[in-house]
Amino acid sequence: SVVADKLGLTQLGGPEFSSVGDPDGVNAGSSEFWAVTLLMIMIYVLNWELNFGKYHYWIKQTLTALGIRYLIETFPLAGPAINPMLGTTWYIFANGAFPVEIGHYFTYWVCPFAAAVFASCLYAVYAGGNVFGHKLPLGPVKGGAAASSSKKDK
Repeated sequence: SVVADKLGLTQLGGPEFSSVGDPDGVNAGSSEFWAVTLLMIMIYVLNWELNFGKYHYWIKQTLTALGIRYLIETFPLAGPAINPMLGTTWYIFANGAFPVEIGHYFTYWVCPFAAAVFASCLYAVYAGGNVFGHKLPLGPVKGGAAASSSKKDK
C-alpha cells in the first residue's frame, strides 16, 4: 500500500474485491449479501430473542465475534468486509485512491444494504413489526407476538 510503503510499515491485509473473473462483482456481491444477511439475523437473535441473564453482554459479544469469524471464513469471495465503509476504506488505504471498478461499489455498498433490508424483512415476518413504516402482509410467525397482538384485539 502507498501508506505502508511511505512509512516503512508491514503490509496489512483486508477485504479486497477482485475484478478478475467477476468484473461486475456479482459473485463477490452474492457472497457479501449472504454474509450480511446472516450477520443481521445473528444480531437480531442475540440481542432481541435470547437472554443470557447477568452475563448477557459478555456472552452475546463473544458469540457475535465467533459468528463474524465464521462468516468471514464461509463467504471469502469479497474479503468479506460485512461493512461497506470497511471495504472502501481498506481499498483507499491499500491503493491511495477511491475505487474505480463498479463491482467494488456493487459488492461493498449495494449488496450489504440490500441484505440488511432483506434480513429486516425476514425478522419482521418472524417477530412482527414494520419495515420502513409499513406492516408486511406476512407474519408474525413468532408465537408470543401473535398472542400479544390477539390480546390487544379483544
